[in-house]
Amino acid sequence: MVTKTKSLFFIFSLSSFLIGQIASLAQGNNPRYSKEIEDKIHEVENNLSGWVQVEGEPNHWSLADRMKYHHNYGLSIAVVHNYKIEWARGYGLADSAENRPVTIETLFQAASISKSLNGVGVLKLVQEKKINLDEDVNHYLMSWKLPASDSAKGKKITVYNLLNHTAGLNVHGFPGYSTTDTLPSVIQILDGKKPANTVAIRSVFEPGLRSEYSGGGITISQLIITDVTGRAYDEFEWNEVLKPLGMTNSSYTQPPPGNRKELLATAYYPNKMEVKGKYHIYPEMAAAGLWTNPTDLCHYIIETQLAYEGKSSKVLSQSMTKTRLTPFPGTNAALGVFVDSIGDRKYFQHGGANEGFRCQYYGSLTGGDGVVVMVNSDDGSINRELINSVAAVYGWKDFSKPQIKKLANVFSDTLDKYVGEYVAQGEPELLVSKNGNDLYLSIFDRDPMRMYFTSHADFFLMDIQAQLGFARNEKDGHYMVVVKGNNHDTQWIRK
Repeated sequence: MVTKTKSLFFIFSLSSFLIGQIASLAQGNNPRYSKEIEDKIHEVENNLSGWVQVEGEPNHWSLADRMKYHHNYGLSIAVVHNYKIEWARGYGLADSAENRPVTIETLFQAASISKSLNGVGVLKLVQEKKINLDEDVNHYLMSWKLPASDSAKGKKITVYNLLNHTAGLNVHGFPGYSTTDTLPSVIQILDGKKPANTVAIRSVFEPGLRSEYSGGGITISQLIITDVTGRAYDEFEWNEVLKPLGMTNSSYTQPPPGNRKELLATAYYPNKMEVKGKYHIYPEMAAAGLWTNPTDLCHYIIETQLAYEGKSSKVLSQSMTKTRLTPFPGTNAALGVFVDSIGDRKYFQHGGANEGFRCQYYGSLTGGDGVVVMVNSDDGSINRELINSVAAVYGWKDFSKPQIKKLANVFSDTLDKYVGEYVAQGEPELLVSKNGNDLYLSIFDRDPMRMYFTSHADFFLMDIQAQLGFARNEKDGHYMVVVKGNNHDTQWIRK
């Protein structure tokens, strides 16, 4: 689970020349569509919006402007409408040094979206009665066993627990490995032994108590697949999941085969610096190793929708699909996927964040709508903005309901008091600066973000959905930046 502190960093106009900008971004062999669909594409490209809108001000942006604002080199999107891929398009560059454009064939790291297709693979084995969801994981693990722990309080950890993150296991995610690193085996990863770069995956609380995200648990499911089938994980997923779904450009193979080099997007940091070696390697394939593109992921979305309605069964039956899309009680965590109720519909979805890549998909459980957006950047803020635009253009009722905020007039001398550097233990510094009559907040090496005040002390940012404000430290009277959470406030104190 993302902590309240970290959520600040991870939850993160229209001009006369927009048509020319978009045309230059949408390079390569992108297909052309009918005038009706091209008009929709143009509308989507110019209707991006965030989580909040300022009362009385225009609050829609262009894709070109937002890619520039977020320092995104490349982006790829595909849209599902009426159970079909209505359009797909690539924008910008897959590799800046090579001036290689993003096309609809360009492959991105799916990161944690890998968990969705892994879930399909595990449930196919359940469907074939080779695995029981309610059986202890150690019953299927042959090459390694999950050590017993007092933390589990005598309860078994099941395959079901692994897939919906209720196993009580640690290791939220994985940083990956440089292309020059020695790669660990799955067992070395599970035991936290070199050359693995993460700690051992172990029980930390009672299973079935709550859903707490664990890429470590998904990695155990990867080993279960190989132990039960006797097949390499990437080969199993290709033959049993990806190929039957029509995801014929996708692969879990790590490192990716050399003959696919020209299709691979290069990963970038928010400052547009290239990730060393162009991308990281993820032997934790089930949790983070899938290379794919939005078009292939839309094939998965459509098959899920049709299977849910009993109209197809290329991999999973209707009953197994419904099992897969049933969340753990009291949460939105289903089996390798999250299910959200938005307006009068439910959507299955998953996001992903690998080094230099961000992605997100949504598919409606009814009605045959969906979208996938992928960027080769550590800043994926644009993904939600673009998905909001798709939802608005295609009439997804109540999907995006931005908060409307009214700005307050704050005296200039009050703003002057807030300028300075703010620090919190274990967190990056915040810098508050003034330009004209406005304050700006800088985090990491991002461009300064304008601070919009709703009172003399409370403010919000367009890019980060959080409640923010200034307060005085009771000990010394120094000003603090406060991120207000449900249980506690995170505080940065001015130097």
